[in-house]
Amino acid sequence: MQFETTGIDSLWRLRLDWRTDARGGFARLFDAEAFAARGLPSAFAQTSLSVTRLAGSLRGLHFQRPPHGEVKLVRCVRGAIHDVVVDLRQGSATRLAWRAFTLAAGDDAALCIPAGCAHGFQTLADDTEVLYQISVPYAPDHADGVRFDDPALGIPWPRPVTALSDRDRDWKLL
Repeated sequence: MQFETTGIDSLWRLRLDWRTDARGGFARLFDAEAFAARGLPSAFAQTSLSVTRLAGSLRGLHFQRPPHGEVKLVRCVRGAIHDVVVDLRQGSATRLAWRAFTLAAGDDAALCIPAGCAHGFQTLADDTEVLYQISVPYAPDHADGVRFDDPALGIPWPRPVTALSDRDRDWKLL
């Protein structure tokens, strides 16, 4: 497993190290020791799957407020997404900076998103599935979000938005 820096502190892009032979391949998706060596969670409390039927759909930008801040390990296992992470951490040198990544099934990439960062994505293909490993249990009273179209962030999304939840549409502006 390879850890790549992203320009936002503690936001990692991960690449798989494949071992292949005539049968196919094998790669480790998670390594507790490698994560712990970087100060990342060495265990996850929840694993979730989102299924999004329509390309152009947008989910996010979501996060959990302290003391229930969550680290997320995110991988696209079917289809493709335009994935965005926004640093909302007080005192962070990259506060309000954002980064975008394309994650697609079969591209060997995942993101490890630190607590205090908002996360969202737009689907680039129909029937897209995203796998999440989450460091802490979901705490509905601490769930929060930032509007995907907040002018303070200026995030360009690659497609017109075809579907968006009322909740995501109604998040407050920064």
